[in-house]
Amino acid sequence: MNTEDTMNRYVIAVYVENKFGVLARVSSLFMRRGFNIDSLTVGETDDPAFSRITVTLRGDDHTCEQIINQLKKLHNVKAVKRLENGKAVERELMLIKIINTPATRNEIMAATEIFRAKIIDYKTESMCVEVTGEPSKINAFIDVVQPLGIIEMCRTGVVALERGSNIMEKE
Repeated sequence: MNTEDTMNRYVIAVYVENKFGVLARVSSLFMRRGFNIDSLTVGETDDPAFSRITVTLRGDDHTCEQIINQLKKLHNVKAVKRLENGKAVERELMLIKIINTPATRNEIMAATEIFRAKIIDYKTESMCVEVTGEPSKINAFIDVVQPLGIIEMCRTGVVALERGSNIMEKE
């Protein structure tokens, strides 16, 4: 059994001051501690003075707690919260370029429709498709089109918010 199969997946939200070097300090904390980041997204919040970083990683509860405690100690970090599985809305964006031939065209278009994706660029030799949704949906789309020939793809990483009226408390 692969060690990664026994690790839990965690989503951590980090509310930081929108200042030079903050992202570097956050990401270097993971490097110094030997923790791998599965995905990392950053964006300005409703207040341009602050950004929200969403990090996904695999590990155990101890590892996750250790990361959270270390993040809280960083300068410019205002809040850190682990988003519980099932209690957060997660989304990701992927752009994927697929080989387009007369033999694969209908299958690409059918997959695009089934996954509620969008064809955003159409050429006789390739199609570029935009897919948004939960990471499992993105992975399932990749599995479907893999045999058709993926030319290139990029993913944004997860963005997440807690469901309901729960918010991140800022210090």
